[in-house]
Amino acid sequence: MALHNGPAKHEERKVSVNPFYGEADPVGGMTEAPPTHRLPDAPLAPSTAYQLVHDELMLDGNSRLNLATFVTTWMEPQAGVLMAECRDKNMIDKDEYPRTAELERRCVAMLADLWNAPDPSAAVGCSTTGSSEACMLAGMALKRRWAKRNADRYPGARPNLVMGVNVQVCWEKFCTFWEVEARLVPMEGDRFHLDPQAAAELCDENTIGVVGILGSTFDGSYEPVADLCAALDALQERTGLDVPVHVDGASGAMVAPFLDEDLVWDFRLPRVASINTSGHKYGLVYPGVGWALWRDKEALPGELVFRVNYLGGDMPTFALNFSRPGAQVVAQYYTFLRLGREGYRAVQQSTRDVATSLAGRIAALGDFRLLTHGDQLPVFALTTAEDVTSYDVFDVSRRLREGGWLVPAYTFPANRQDLSVLRIVCRNGFSHDLADLFLDDLSRLLPELRRQSQPLTRDKDAATGFHH
Repeated sequence: MALHNGPAKHEERKVSVNPFYGEADPVGGMTEAPPTHRLPDAPLAPSTAYQLVHDELMLDGNSRLNLATFVTTWMEPQAGVLMAECRDKNMIDKDEYPRTAELERRCVAMLADLWNAPDPSAAVGCSTTGSSEACMLAGMALKRRWAKRNADRYPGARPNLVMGVNVQVCWEKFCTFWEVEARLVPMEGDRFHLDPQAAAELCDENTIGVVGILGSTFDGSYEPVADLCAALDALQERTGLDVPVHVDGASGAMVAPFLDEDLVWDFRLPRVASINTSGHKYGLVYPGVGWALWRDKEALPGELVFRVNYLGGDMPTFALNFSRPGAQVVAQYYTFLRLGREGYRAVQQSTRDVATSLAGRIAALGDFRLLTHGDQLPVFALTTAEDVTSYDVFDVSRRLREGGWLVPAYTFPANRQDLSVLRIVCRNGFSHDLADLFLDDLSRLLPELRRQSQPLTRDKDAATGFHH
């Protein structure tokens, strides 16, 4: 055993104590209510602060019963542990966290292969906070490529972007923020997304690109990306205009590769310049992570990529955000590793089976008409049948909320503002058992709704629960 002598002189150095370790006033923690809109004057005990926040959050809805969101609401415990271990890692500090950066690089390579890039090693991509940021980056690349080709006319000429009126709100934001004219193809009749020929007719020399949606948020349907590219090929033959396509695969880009392998929508089409997806949707990761990929370096202008060295290494970065957590990227890699192609196929098929089964059973009730059936995205939209006059979809949405179910009701955009629908999103974790419980609750509501003298909704704009 080692022997130690006491210090010859009393140590003057003191042990540093983190302020969080200091004991809060136990009496004040029990008797004083902290303010809600300014910093309290004194600290609270950690257990008190936790309980105050915990109790308030009890009033939130149950995310597992939220049939409005596309965002993942369940992951395995092991994924949660990994995310907790990485929550202090800053994704941008690639020199300090080289393995986290390597996992991001591997995810990009896996997606390039999954989406059939001609040369996966030549594809470029990055993680983002979600598809909204990924769409902004893709739009910026389209605009810069157009500006370089039209340097003799820009900035005098105003660029435009062609897309269906059903696009997610992030594309409206892009056009507003980056001063691009949004040219929208309206809905017509029973067509609830972009028409390829109508899109091509809106293109001109100032068109930076056309957006195709692989999985519309309005009804879950795939837009015909191959037909869109064919229409633009014909346009180029007639006019010489070479218009690139971006595929917003926020949801479908993580469904179609596994369940619709014969559907051609990705980099197999030479006109597709870039693709985005949400890792936190059908990528099966908690929010927020997205991915943006370009087929090659030519599709992503180099001047948009910034290099920084003050974090310890020379790093290229292309993002709207800078600091952000690395936990979601690690969780994405975990999920890719955990499931593989066959695992993803099984999960997505199960989710689609729940969607198509539930859609069919709702249709069998007789009160509703299906617009889509859940056989593309595991998402379907429905409206009330023509002979139902005592209630509307807004009444149904409101009454379902009483049982904890969050189902959005909303009106469609131009030219189908006359159509109001409910949309049900089925995700991993929304099982056949939960679908049975949902159908039971809906069936119990119908007799009361049928007895109404008329729909109770007065202001449909205020009643809508749809925010994409």
